[in-house]
Amino acid sequence: MIKRLLIPTYGLLSYAVFLVSMIYAPGFFGNTLVSKSIDVGAASSPGQAFLINLQLIGLFAIQHSIMARQRFKQWWARHLPAPCQRSTYVLLTSLLLLLLFWQWRPIPVVVWSTSGIAAWLLVGLYWMGWVLVLASTHMIDHLDLFGLRQSFSAMRGTEPLRPAFRTPLLYRLVRHPLMLGFLIVFWATPEMTAGHLLFAVVITIYILIALQFEERDLIAEFGATYQQYRERVPMLLPRVLRRTAAGRGGAVPDESRATASPPSGG
Repeated sequence: MIKRLLIPTYGLLSYAVFLVSMIYAPGFFGNTLVSKSIDVGAASSPGQAFLINLQLIGLFAIQHSIMARQRFKQWWARHLPAPCQRSTYVLLTSLLLLLLFWQWRPIPVVVWSTSGIAAWLLVGLYWMGWVLVLASTHMIDHLDLFGLRQSFSAMRGTEPLRPAFRTPLLYRLVRHPLMLGFLIVFWATPEMTAGHLLFAVVITIYILIALQFEERDLIAEFGATYQQYRERVPMLLPRVLRRTAAGRGGAVPDESRATASPPSGG
């Protein structure tokens, strides 16, 4: 009985750390409501700040990528109880994100700056990105994505059901609305500094590469069902944007409405 209670307690603690990181994140990237943000903090030389920031992003990216891959999941399945695995992934990801917030070094050289209506539109787009992130987690299975369903299934002595391959709302428009939301968050700012731009560029490259590996795993898991979904639904840009690009001379394939959507996350 004690073991059954320890697992959900661990899951709840991991989720609590995740909530702390996610509550702080909008203030950090938006330079609002918090004293330490992406553009506000201890001064460092540009070269030192660049190296430290690159290492922080690298730590996050390496952990996030390695632990999300099937080979790693198969390896640590032999060393860690299955109901704890997702919670451990969430916990380590959240701790590294908090480390990034704490140790990030601003590089306050202004790359672009807007004011008036343009600035307000970018701020609105920024918060819209966070709404998209939050909504996307609930459109799949928020409890499963962050390890809570697995933890409480262990307490009841049952196996959690694998989320079905389905098409909730935004997943009919793009395959990865969660990542689209994060990309909007990282780029939508009325004032872009060199430090912020460094983060946005590196993390965008990382996301685009990581999605290729995630899609490979999804194809391995769902087979032809995901292949068909992949052919019909764009990865990140909604169809209306792709058609607009095509109308301006871009070579964009015509994609029909999707009939299924995958679970997201590592």
